Formats: sequence, structure tokens, C-alpha cells
Amino acid sequence: MRIFVQRVRTLALICGFSFTAFFSNAQSISTPNGKFEIGLGLGPMFFLGDLGGNIGQGTLFVKDLNFATTKFQKGLFVNYYPQEWIGFRLAGNLGKLEGADSLITDHGGDETYRLNRNLHFRTNISEAYAAVEFYPTVFFEQYEGLQGKIRPYGVLGIGLFHFNPQTKYYSPNGTSRWVDLQPLHIEGQGMAEYPDRPNYKLTQMEIPLGGGVKWYVKENMYLGFEVLHRKTFTDYVDDLSKDYIDPNLYDKYLTPENAVVAKQVQNRQLNHVLGANPTQVGEQRGNPKRNDSYFSTIIRFGWRLFDNSTADHMGCPKW
Repeated sequence: MRIFVQRVRTLALICGFSFTAFFSNAQSISTPNGKFEIGLGLGPMFFLGDLGGNIGQGTLFVKDLNFATTKFQKGLFVNYYPQEWIGFRLAGNLGKLEGADSLITDHGGDETYRLNRNLHFRTNISEAYAAVEFYPTVFFEQYEGLQGKIRPYGVLGIGLFHFNPQTKYYSPNGTSRWVDLQPLHIEGQGMAEYPDRPNYKLTQMEIPLGGGVKWYVKENMYLGFEVLHRKTFTDYVDDLSKDYIDPNLYDKYLTPENAVVAKQVQNRQLNHVLGANPTQVGEQRGNPKRNDSYFSTIIRFGWRLFDNSTADHMGCPKW
């Protein structure tokens, strides 16, 4: 035990020394062009998945949005620029996602099924990612300095996000409460009868990709606008993917209390509630052929630090 503690202390000392040395020499990591930026971002976040949507079949982008479920995200980021045309970003964001079939306007097309399905969900989202930014117009700029410049860019990264889908349960006494969906195994996840459906994890990998534009108000401050899409590798952000299972299985795998909840939140079809056209086991509930995703439109505020450049701020031409 004592040897283990000594090793941990030694490792912590090495990491602490390396961390201090890195930031003590941050300005000399690269050429004088190397700079850091810190900032924050605010903006709406939108869900793209099985739940909710708009006219026709569900799609992957703006056409399938329900703006009534728009939620806001907030986040912080740190950027490092070894050269002006490329940057490396570390970022973290907090937000919420929602989806509701009841918001769909029925035009008698493919959207009718989703409206009749009558499901809804919400989840908090927390994410952290690393990304690379590319600034192609830097090579065409005519003067040094940053003030007044407008720089479009593209961004691509990799990260992790955490979610926990919930829906409302309406108890017989007339009250309601939000319940976590993952522990209810609504589509048979983790049940022996469905060996191809493991219980999904609430922390998953994502690929953020998008683009934006910066406007440098001052040499060390900018305003920006960015659209950032997240490709995920799960279809259960809304706890909806495959088909209806036999509700009697909930009695087998869940506590009596959770079994009652699961039976209600599994099937809320309008026809089912009215007692007509009861849902069959194996009937389609979601679309397993396409994973969920989400995106945000972000207003960014950033400040540049450790600027060692000797740029001519009078705007003289650069040849």
C-alpha cells in the first residue's frame, strides 16, 4: 500500500511539473504566431431523431425541426493557434434536448403515424470535445493584425456526451412526474428474449462538425456565429429505436412499481388509448436505420491571450 501511495505521489509530482512548465512557456511553444483564445458560447440546441418532427418522413436537418422544443446551450472553450490558419479547440457545453410527437401538424402523410404514436421525451446534455479549426481565407488577407477582420472557418472534432432520457408518467391519482427511461428497458434492452439489444450507455461518443465566422472587434476580442452538428453513434438519445415488445416482460424483469410505469410509457398511441386497433408485439415503434443527432447555432464571444506578435496594427499592406 505504501509503495502504491509513493508511486501516485511521484506521478502527481511529474504531472504537476509538466503542467506548470507547459503554461510557463506557453508563449514559446511555437513561433510568435502561437496564441491562445478563451471564450463562451450561447445559443439554441435542436434534436434530430425519431421523436417529433414535421411534415412527411423524418429527416436529418432543418425541415424536421419543432421549434417549440428549442432549448438553449451554454459552454466554454479554449483555443490554441500554432499558426493563424489552424486552431485546436477544447470545449465543454451544457444543454437540453426535447422531442414530442404531439407537436406534429397532421397533413395526412407519413407524419400521421408519428402523431398517433404520441410519445415525448426530454434530456439534459453535457458534452466535452476536442476539435480542429481551419481558416482558409487567412492566406488571402492583405494586412497584419486582427481588428476588423472577418474569418470564416470549418471545424471537425471528436468528443463525448452524456444524456439521460425522461418522459412523463401519469399516475392513476391524477398526478404526473418525470421518470428515467433507461432503467425501464422499454424496448427489451438487456432482456434474454432480445439478445441483440444490449442496454445502452448514457455516455456516448460524438463527432462535432460544422462551421462559422469570426469578426474581430478588437485585436484581442471577437464575436462569432457557428453552426455545430453532432453525429452520434446511438439511436437511444430519445429512448426510441425499434419495435413494441410484449408488455408482460416488464413484470418479469422489473419491480412491480416500475412495471406499471413501463407499460404506460411504452405505448401511448392515440388509437391504443381509445381502445381501437391495439398495438401488436413487433410493430414498428422507431426507425433503427438512423442514429439520433443534434445541432446548435451558437453566438461566440472570445478573447485572445498571450499575443506576442509584432503585427502592424495600422493596417499596412503585407507583401
